[in-house]
Amino acid sequence: MRAIWKGAVSFGLVSINVKLYPATEEKDIRFHQVHRTDGGRIRYKRVCSVDGEEVSYDDVAKGFDAGGEMIVLDDADFAELPLSTSHTIEVLEFVPATQVDPILYARSYYLEPDENATKPYVLLRDALAGSDRVAVVKVALRQREQLAVLRVRDDVLVMHTMLWPDEIRKPEFEFLDEDVRVRQQELTMARSLIESMTTDFQPEEFSDDYRSALQQVIDAKIAGREIMTPQPAEERQAADLMAALRASVERARAHQKGSPPTGPAAADQDRKTTSRQAAPSASSTRKPAKKPPRKTAKKATKSA
Repeated sequence: MRAIWKGAVSFGLVSINVKLYPATEEKDIRFHQVHRTDGGRIRYKRVCSVDGEEVSYDDVAKGFDAGGEMIVLDDADFAELPLSTSHTIEVLEFVPATQVDPILYARSYYLEPDENATKPYVLLRDALAGSDRVAVVKVALRQREQLAVLRVRDDVLVMHTMLWPDEIRKPEFEFLDEDVRVRQQELTMARSLIESMTTDFQPEEFSDDYRSALQQVIDAKIAGREIMTPQPAEERQAADLMAALRASVERARAHQKGSPPTGPAAADQDRKTTSRQAAPSASSTRKPAKKPPRKTAKKATKSA
C-alpha cells in the first residue's frame, strides 16, 4: 500500500508520527463509455461556456456560484485558510463507541507508526483497546477539515472520517405522520423471528453475487459463448402478515436445526411443486362415518 498522508497524532503532549493508508478498496467492475459501433473510447474536452475554447488544466480554477455571480478562487485563497490540523490528527476527547451513530461514518484509513514512533503508537493502541471507547479527532484531508474517530482493529489504529452533523439529512416522509398500529400478536411474532434469525456476524460468509454474475457475462463475451440470462426469482406477496411471520419463524428455526421446515413454512416452500396438482375434493377429505357397534345375541339358557 502507498501512504496518502503523513503527519502526527496529537495525544495530549504526546506526538505520534504516522502514515495514513486507505483501509478499503472498491471491487466494482468499472466500465468505459465507448462508441457502440467500433468500441472506441469517448473523450471529453474542457470547453469554456463563454468563449467556446478548450481550457488546459493550468487555467482551470474553482468557482462558487453566488446567486448567478461566479466567484473564482485560486490556490492562494485556499492557502490562507486556517487549517491547524493540516498535518496533525488532533485528539479532542474519548467517548463510548456505542454513542457514535454509524450514519456519520464516511471513509476508513489505517494508521502506521513512523520510524521511532512505535512505542507511543502501541501505548495509545493498547490503552484505547482496553477502554471500550473511541477517540474523537479532527484532521484536514484534501484541504478539508473533517471530524473522525480512532479505534483499534487487528492491532492497528483505524481512523474513520465522519460527516458533520449538519450534513445528515432529516427523514421527512409522509408515513411518519400516519397513525399506523400493529397488533401485539404481530409484534410478538416479529420479535420471535428476530430471535430465531439472530447469530454472530461473519462478513466473510457473504458475497457480491451481482458482481460474480457480471464477471461471468464478461467472460462469456470474451470466450464468444452464448450468454444465458438468469430468470428472475418468483415474487411472492404474503396475503396475511401474521401467517408470513409465523412461516418465517418456522423456516428460520428449521434452518438453524438443519432439518426441513414443517407446518406453514413447509407448505410455503412446496407451493411450486403442488401448484399443478388438483385440490382434494370434499369427499376425499371427509372422515368415514363410524359403523354402529354390532349387537351380539345372547344365548338362551334352559331353565332347570
